[in-house]
Amino acid sequence: MKLAKTSRKQSVSAGRITMHAKRFDEAAPYEAPNHYGCFGLRLQGFESGGPKNQWIGLSQFLPGGGAGPDSTPFEKVYVVLDGEITVVIDDISTVLRKYDSCTIAPNEVRTIINNSKLTCTLLVTMPYAVETKS
Repeated sequence: MKLAKTSRKQSVSAGRITMHAKRFDEAAPYEAPNHYGCFGLRLQGFESGGPKNQWIGLSQFLPGGGAGPDSTPFEKVYVVLDGEITVVIDDISTVLRKYDSCTIAPNEVRTIINNSKLTCTLLVTMPYAVETKS
């Protein structure tokens, strides 16, 4: 078996479509609206050969960092990879810890905050907004 050392872009070869791999060091930073104390990286999406229906982000929330309150017109999924984050919806707080996940429904107003003393690393999956997909 041969291991690829660089990104492998999607291509068609002999009628076969190959995967689109992207190395962590190639992830571009991005600023999410209404987020604070947060550093975001776009792991997949908004690029040639990338996913067609969603993008994947990695958000790192410092202690006291968070987002909202706000909502989006589409569903999103959070997966905590390290640390913990509090998600508040309808005045109900839910603390998500390592490997916990949640789905936020379209138009659901949520606030998230890292109330711990450690950085929280959160994987975020959401569909493209029709007007911003490239």
